[in-house]
Amino acid sequence: MFRVGLIGYGYWGPNLARNFQANQNVSLVRIADLSEKRQKEAQRFHPQTEITADAKMITEGKDIDIVVISTPVDTHYEFAINALKNGKHVWIEKPIASTAQQAEEIVELAEKSGLVAIVDHTFLFTNAVRMIKKYIDHDDFGDLLYFDSVRINLGLFQHDVNVLWDLATHDLSIMNYLIGSSPKTVSATGSAHYNKIVDVAFLTLDYGNNLLAHAHVNWLSPVKVRKTILGGSKQMLVWNDLEREEAIKIYNKGVEMKSHDEGLDMIAEYRIGDMYVPVIPQKEALGAEVAEFLDSIETGVKPINDATAGLRVVKTLEAADKSLKLGGAPVDV
Repeated sequence: MFRVGLIGYGYWGPNLARNFQANQNVSLVRIADLSEKRQKEAQRFHPQTEITADAKMITEGKDIDIVVISTPVDTHYEFAINALKNGKHVWIEKPIASTAQQAEEIVELAEKSGLVAIVDHTFLFTNAVRMIKKYIDHDDFGDLLYFDSVRINLGLFQHDVNVLWDLATHDLSIMNYLIGSSPKTVSATGSAHYNKIVDVAFLTLDYGNNLLAHAHVNWLSPVKVRKTILGGSKQMLVWNDLEREEAIKIYNKGVEMKSHDEGLDMIAEYRIGDMYVPVIPQKEALGAEVAEFLDSIETGVKPINDATAGLRVVKTLEAADKSLKLGGAPVDV
């Protein structure tokens, strides 16, 4: 039985508490939050759990095996390092830290201590993303040519990070998982309309081998859009995360270069085929993520969302911030 302590019961904390408590191998021992209102809410939904305002009762508590951190980004490093120094496995809300240097220290301390540290990249545990990985790795899809994502909505404005660190973190973790590598360079443009924090941004990433990825993230959209298009040399795929029945569509479409007459330049011909909609089993990704996290602690199997994966995302975000200041100039990751 894993004894778990949760720090932070704000926006995402209740979901974490519910999914950890639902796992039969977990005892949710303690929840910490500075807000009295959230403390009362946590007590109402988790009457058997101790509620406190002191996070050290979790990071240093001898009755805690796993520390779950769901607090503002600028607090992740302090909580994670303290927990690791006290022999706790750690689960950290995305992004893993405020800087790459902080993330590297978390990675190094976890490895040195023989502990598991992960970042909560929940989308990697959805059936949709797992299915997309299966399709694009298959020969029928061909070579991956591009990745194009739109993740926009009205809010939620963050006070400590810009829209890239808030929303593009999801896309970067998904891209790195699906592509199997990190971008080589990044270009970012954006604008700040309120509070001097960038709230609309466009991100272009070069993964090498003629593979480009693009992400549009926005806190100022009147509609919520979660759509990704992946182009392959043989097939193409559209993922609409807001669709339940037809979230993924596989298109047997593409371009073929042919020469009809000897000596003429190659001419592009378009191939139009069938469209296929796979059935995606419904499950809560967070519950699956919790289960895989616990399994990685027991078996020693490296999780796909370990601290190193979180470090790669933060390195890209730091490079994107530099590119923003340079007016969109490419920056090495």
